[in-house]
Amino acid sequence: MLLQERDGSILTITLNMPEKRNPISDVAVVDAICTAFEEADRDISVRCVILTGAGTAFSAGGDLKQMRPDSGGLRSGNPVETRRNYKYGIQRLPLMFQALEVPVVAAVNGHAIGAGLDLATMCDVRVAAESAKFAESFVKLGIIPGDGGAWLLPRIVGFSRATELALTGEMIDAAEALKIGLVSHVVPNDDLLGKAREIAAKIAANPPHAVRMTKRLLREGQMADLKNILEMSAAMQSLAHNTRDNDEAINAFIEKRAPVFTGE
Repeated sequence: MLLQERDGSILTITLNMPEKRNPISDVAVVDAICTAFEEADRDISVRCVILTGAGTAFSAGGDLKQMRPDSGGLRSGNPVETRRNYKYGIQRLPLMFQALEVPVVAAVNGHAIGAGLDLATMCDVRVAAESAKFAESFVKLGIIPGDGGAWLLPRIVGFSRATELALTGEMIDAAEALKIGLVSHVVPNDDLLGKAREIAAKIAANPPHAVRMTKRLLREGQMADLKNILEMSAAMQSLAHNTRDNDEAINAFIEKRAPVFTGE
């Protein structure tokens, strides 16, 4: 259900269920995604991860066939059991992505619908193919964003636009996604992974500890006040100043040469 390809310090993870349009609601899929990303996060030699989908979809979100009562999916005939299915199933994804320190670039190759859109918003940077489509479409199924979309989407596109997307369930194309800041770049389909790798390579070229701590500060900045962020910044800066990569960056600048960062 997942493919992993390592190219130097960049890891590409591909959702590989194209016949089902890469659903992410099944517990086994959640387990696989969490395991792959948590392993990458523990490995400091992985400096950036690219997440994409196989086939014509990034992710269609939930598997509708498993949304009938007692179908073995998230929905149960018992409301209490349904709550637990969400808590110990798909809701693990936003919590896991929020805790990651390794940067993640989403290469949105096709439809990102419902939980698939929310999965893209869990990533740090989003690049879209021209054929990509996006929809926060839960309301059209008579349900709500059960995987954190109500928290994630407004922080990216603003409250008004997020509310419009969530309450209408309308689908937008890649050009509109770029206009509202949902994605950073839109490129021809054949150039998608190339663009994602270009961004990942620029990230990976920097000292990995500084990159990961910077990402942590940006994530915490979504919730913490300035005073707490400054306190955290001072603590992390004391760590960053004590790395060999910091010394290498300074020496390379003075010596007018390209730095070589080792993650030490």
